[in-house]
Amino acid sequence: MAITRRHLLQTGAVAALTPVMGMAIGIPAMSSAQADSGGGEPAWRHALSLFGDVKYAADFKHFDYVNPDAPKGGTVRSILIGTFDNFNLAIAGVKGNIVAAIPLIYENLMTSSLDEVSTGYGALAEAASYPDDFSFVIYRLRPQAKWHDGKPVTADDVVFSFDAFKKYDPMSAAYYSHVVRAEKVNDRDVKFVFDGPGNRELPHIVGQLTILPKHWWEGTDSDGKKRDVSATTLEKPLGSGPYRVKEFVPGRSITFERVKEYWGNELAVNVGRNNFEELRYEYFRDGTVALEAFKADQVDWRTENSAKNWATAYDFPAVSEKRVVLEEFPLRNSGVMQAFALNLRRAKFSDPKVRRALNYAFDFEEMNKQIFFGQYKRISSYFDGAEELMATGLPQGQELEILEGVRAEVPPEVFTTAYSNPVGGNPQASRDNLREALRLMKEAGYEVRDRKQVDVKTGTPFTIELLTQQPEFERVMLFYKPSLERLGIAVSVRTIDPSQYENRMREWDFDIVTSSWPQSLSPGNEQREFWGTKAADVPGSRNILGIKNPAIDKLIDRVIFAKNRAELVAATKALDRVLLWNHYVVPQWNYPKLRTARWDRFGRPAELPKYGASGFPAVWWYDADKANRIAKRS
Repeated sequence: MAITRRHLLQTGAVAALTPVMGMAIGIPAMSSAQADSGGGEPAWRHALSLFGDVKYAADFKHFDYVNPDAPKGGTVRSILIGTFDNFNLAIAGVKGNIVAAIPLIYENLMTSSLDEVSTGYGALAEAASYPDDFSFVIYRLRPQAKWHDGKPVTADDVVFSFDAFKKYDPMSAAYYSHVVRAEKVNDRDVKFVFDGPGNRELPHIVGQLTILPKHWWEGTDSDGKKRDVSATTLEKPLGSGPYRVKEFVPGRSITFERVKEYWGNELAVNVGRNNFEELRYEYFRDGTVALEAFKADQVDWRTENSAKNWATAYDFPAVSEKRVVLEEFPLRNSGVMQAFALNLRRAKFSDPKVRRALNYAFDFEEMNKQIFFGQYKRISSYFDGAEELMATGLPQGQELEILEGVRAEVPPEVFTTAYSNPVGGNPQASRDNLREALRLMKEAGYEVRDRKQVDVKTGTPFTIELLTQQPEFERVMLFYKPSLERLGIAVSVRTIDPSQYENRMREWDFDIVTSSWPQSLSPGNEQREFWGTKAADVPGSRNILGIKNPAIDKLIDRVIFAKNRAELVAATKALDRVLLWNHYVVPQWNYPKLRTARWDRFGRPAELPKYGASGFPAVWWYDADKANRIAKRS
């Protein structure tokens, strides 16, 4: 399944230590073959592209990056960290712990190609149509589309799904805030009406909607109890996709089996994909235990998020014997902000001078040398890695024009000083940075009394809890802790289990956590969910920082309603610059590749998709000959 921005929002499937590829969104276009018929009605299009002509014509046979003759069969075992107690995707952001791989059982209206920056091709939908002013879009369902129980996928399912996600999932509500309603035109056609013209990405992102079975959710379970789409469930859900849930142990493991009678097997978008007979996911609470399970050949594939592990933990015999393959895959289609996230809802973080002081206390360069083996670079943008979108130097041209519209509402440094993080890495730089941090704290109304940083007016000590759900991340927080304590700040580091962590995040019960916001090459409506005022008080939203800033809201609108690529880039740079100069986070680090380790049992196409990172498991397959060689050498 292609990773879309909405999928990332739904599942929260963003690793704390590694950027995750997003989906680029830009300006809708169509291929020449899809030109308007001249009758005045919008053309039906087999694909929607947001950067220009689509690569694949309406009669294409398969994507270039797949092996259309890939064998079907075999099992792949993968690792997930955490736990799960919910299969209901509609409430993934607000209740329970969703199974991260549950989208495998469903289909979206469209599916993304992984060798184009931003093109979607028909999946459940065979075509889409929208007018020149982007005021609505109509999706037409494929007549052969069926649920796993044999019933057809209908327009009623689409309307039901849209209403459920928008009502119960705050992330989807923000993502689709400009979509007023979905209405049934007939059994196969659904019209999505927007709140106004000009929002060019809406026709495309509506196609990312995951479709749920209305008849199943409005029915009863095996005990005769009526199902509730607003509640968690561990009943095996009904899907329409290439896989279904075979078996599971709550919180421990889940196995998906390939649906041999899957209605979409012959679709061009699916040829050469979904090759494994079974996909098994083993859940671990602890990353160290997960690593040992991989070494013991209890799982086949591992994504490595730890620089230390990548440098030191893969020296076991199977690696030297080449039974285990270590490989890095470039991440070409993403940007990211990963950071210590400060909870602005707490008064102690309300002053940007305090927030900037916390950045001066973070000696990234020394940390990179001591515990990351020098593998990382410091993040200096909310779109780090997407160079075209990063604010650099001083604002110029159209970016400057956009910023002039909010000049009175943003820090003056936006116009006068290029943003940069403090630089440490040696004792003198560290001392200088801590002196600057103390100066900033004093300007913010704090002073050191009896070696404690206190509020001058109230005498209240300044304390911080660094919260994490990842035991392996404690070492990062423990490295940061002494520098904060040298400022007189009392610091505690606390690691809790994933369920507690989810509940505390939903209640905004934290001081500082590590979070990351994946960015596409062409941002849009999701920026409201990340930084918008309306999302700040919505439990489960991605505005975990609690930003409520009218200037940022205005800049987000400039991004969303950009009329062309140049304006989009300028508006994104302006947004980036204002976010940076408000010091909402202490930026961490980035790594431009996906580190992976695998037992050598699998085959893959000669060329992987440019924008698909590893492309695993979607376009890989089980190689019986390789598996037998490993078995003989074990």
